[in-house]
Amino acid sequence: MEDLQKEVWGLQDLDVTPLTHLVAAQATGGQLIGAFDHETLVGFVYGFVGIEQGQTTLHSQMLAVKPAYRNLDVGYRLKVAQRERVLAQGLTRITWTFDPLQSVNAYFNFGKLGVVSDSYRVNFYGEETSSFLHRIGTDRLWLTWMLDSNRVRRRLQGRVNIPEVEAASLPMVQVDADGLPSLHRELSGQSVLIQIPADIDALQREHPRHAIEWRETTRRAFTEALASGFLVADFFRQPRNNQSVGVYLLTRNQRIEDLA
Repeated sequence: MEDLQKEVWGLQDLDVTPLTHLVAAQATGGQLIGAFDHETLVGFVYGFVGIEQGQTTLHSQMLAVKPAYRNLDVGYRLKVAQRERVLAQGLTRITWTFDPLQSVNAYFNFGKLGVVSDSYRVNFYGEETSSFLHRIGTDRLWLTWMLDSNRVRRRLQGRVNIPEVEAASLPMVQVDADGLPSLHRELSGQSVLIQIPADIDALQREHPRHAIEWRETTRRAFTEALASGFLVADFFRQPRNNQSVGVYLLTRNQRIEDLA
């Protein structure tokens, strides 16, 4: 498992979660689930028990899948197994964090699993880590997965639809003709949209300044919108200028429980 963390994220030894910690967390209520191809570990999901706003939850800290086994639903099956085991413990919420500029993960989390978010954490793990994915800060959306909600059950049944977007919904952040972010601070309606590039990792490799601009612009947009009473309700993809653009839908005056 330590080797798999290095393979997936390029972590140095200092940032790898050691096996001794994983064993202790599992022995005290945490969940550690592996996916195997015969005797080979090809993926795992790990979470520890926490208390959030007075409620016991499982915080899912890591989900890793070997590159050769991606696009085979390994990550999805690991999350489903995690949900089943946590429900059997009598808990009804799992939380975790992810980088909101990662379009593939955004669709997985919101579209396939049905999470929602009402919290944005700036540089949650510091300005950078040893991972090759963390060169433009470690901003994170804090996600809540309401395990036994109708919303989650529908998503797990494959009922994933493009969310209904009001005609008045404004793109608070929009991909311009050059692929750069354009920020608009209009927050007068009941819903707003935040667009993100299709592949932030490619931008980080090829145009690092553009990637930094995306981080700074979306950071302002998410923090201002959430502070104004919006929450992140959904994510979908939209064609634009011959490419796929990721779009977050944020809605106002709702609680996480309202979307359950």
